Amino acid sequence: MNSLIPIIQAVGYIGVFGMIFAESGLLFGFIFPGDTLLFAAGILASKGFFSITLLLVGACFFAVVGDSVGYWIGKKLGPALFKREDSFFFKQEYVQRAQHFFDLHGKKTIFLSRYVPIVRTFAPVVAGVGGMRYKTFFLWNVLGGITWCLSIGLAGYFLGTKITNIDAYILPIVIGIFIISFIPVFYQIFTGKKKI
Repeated sequence: MNSLIPIIQAVGYIGVFGMIFAESGLLFGFIFPGDTLLFAAGILASKGFFSITLLLVGACFFAVVGDSVGYWIGKKLGPALFKREDSFFFKQEYVQRAQHFFDLHGKKTIFLSRYVPIVRTFAPVVAGVGGMRYKTFFLWNVLGGITWCLSIGLAGYFLGTKITNIDAYILPIVIGIFIISFIPVFYQIFTGKKKI
């Protein structure tokens, strides 16, 4: 925890909100560990480094705005995204994975994808490309953004208030959350390969 505190303190609210926005709304945002960051910020809020109210309100706002930006990127760029060549930050596989998730879950994808790294970044874009009505998208976006931020942020906060020596356990907890959040991605990759 001693190495994590200075980093999160240095980036502060602006850094946390900026990463949540980027992960939700920008095509390169999948590189940010939103779940892990929000959970760790919740723990730090329990120790007085952040105001939990300001942290959660800001996180919810920027998660919703980020997804809306992703939607409009998809709406404006449209099918060009599916023809774009792979690069360091962008791979067709990411868009196709989000499309597959969308095909399976329909409109609920906007809500459910909040809990699935990589898909979280590309689901709003695919919704925009696919022509989902913004009113429908926005409803699922708000529900998903608020639920995700509150559940992850408050989980960190309450864990921080219940465990006395949380500093000693923060690194294993953060690594565990990072691994757990990627289980759906690994499952999809593994089952996808088996079907080929």
